[in-house]
Amino acid sequence: MNQGQQLADLVHAPLAGWAYSRGDAVAIRCGLQAITFAQLHEAVQQRSLDLVTAQAPATLMVNDALPMIDRLVDFLGIIASGRCAAVADPEWPAPVRQSVSDAMPTAAADLPAPRPESAFYVGYTSGSSGTPKGYRRDHRSWTSSFRACLDEFGPDAGRCILAPGKESNSLFLFGMLLALWSGAGVVVQAQFSAARALDTLGSGLTPCLVAVPSQLMLMVEVAKRRGAGPIDAVRLILISGSRWIRARTAELRALFPCARIIEFYGASETSFIAWMDTDDTAPMQVVGRPFKNVEVQIRDVVGDELSDSGQRVGLIYVRSPMVFMGYVGGAADDTAALRDGDWLCVRDQGYLDALGRLCLAGRQSRMIVTKGKNLFAEELETVLAMHPAFESASVHGVNDALRGRQIVAILKPRQGGSDAPFSALQLVAWCRQSLEAYKAPRQFFVCHNWCLTPSGKTDHRALAKLLHHHLEAAVPPSSPCLTPLR
Repeated sequence: MNQGQQLADLVHAPLAGWAYSRGDAVAIRCGLQAITFAQLHEAVQQRSLDLVTAQAPATLMVNDALPMIDRLVDFLGIIASGRCAAVADPEWPAPVRQSVSDAMPTAAADLPAPRPESAFYVGYTSGSSGTPKGYRRDHRSWTSSFRACLDEFGPDAGRCILAPGKESNSLFLFGMLLALWSGAGVVVQAQFSAARALDTLGSGLTPCLVAVPSQLMLMVEVAKRRGAGPIDAVRLILISGSRWIRARTAELRALFPCARIIEFYGASETSFIAWMDTDDTAPMQVVGRPFKNVEVQIRDVVGDELSDSGQRVGLIYVRSPMVFMGYVGGAADDTAALRDGDWLCVRDQGYLDALGRLCLAGRQSRMIVTKGKNLFAEELETVLAMHPAFESASVHGVNDALRGRQIVAILKPRQGGSDAPFSALQLVAWCRQSLEAYKAPRQFFVCHNWCLTPSGKTDHRALAKLLHHHLEAAVPPSSPCLTPLR
């Protein structure tokens, strides 16, 4: 591979060209702050030079205490130096942040210039133990994803993007870097605001929007309260992070009548897997057709597990140039991706329907997706069981029109436990002492008739059925009893 081809496969490489050909154009805008491509390239080069001169460690955490634009400069400077940029979640509790920082290498490094196969990014996804699990990506995996995005979604994916989320969410980081790689520029938000997002979209600055479903539904609600008219300037909406509630597609189309609305399915470890133009008549299980550079196999089919349409459900394996390098330090747990040569499985289960569309049945483990983020039930159950008033907990996700899934906890009172009064708000505060805010349940129920398996373990499936009947029944069943905690 010649030098020109190698540069084409580096995430930051096009910045130099854009600084030369359209240096005065805005590269990143955040509120009243903005930086042009020329300014961005200069700042990135300076940051890179400083790191090389200091022989900084091979992996560096992006400084999330900086303003949003400066964080992106820091990220790009780190990768331009040949190093790997690790992106923390600013909502991590102090103990979690410290444990991740302690695992970072500290030895000085004299590194070669970055290459397509060089690691450039470490993102984090929560492990079942509660400790964030780092995953590493190389340059080519994301430049391949950029090209796939433009190839499959069309030229509007190469226009200025609104990415109204934190860079610690890989979906929004991807949108930001795609916009810089393509030279279109990006508008970001330090803190998501549906009202400001609507103002930006209405201004015509950002024909392309990358968002999670909860953000879109909030925008629809704010627009209704404002009595706002349609926003014609939006041409493309890319939705991921959790399943889009297709029953609300008509409202979204009314707000953005000129937009092509696309749902795509993937994972932090795989990047893109499948996509579709949103279709409110499609079964909810359908996530679309595989991208052109993605192969899909359904393996380890469970003989007695059938979809509603009678298809055999199995583990979804993919092969593509967009998959990750591996977990940081070999980190793995019972939710870690499975590898078989070039094939990768993130333990999602599904099937291919008669039309060749990929259908998602669910995660092999009990992971819940809420607000576009992953939550493992076991992590939250452990924190709740540490409360002096309870001895067991069972955590579930229920449908929520705004968030996609709402977190609900069922609690077993501790015999002889604390008699101190407690409320739902106090339990939320308890959870937030150890966990990110989004992991705190929205509802709590107390159950005295605890369901157990024959082996004496909590029967989560039975409790889930009980919760479903309680929430769906016009008159909730009285036995066994679930008592709402106010």
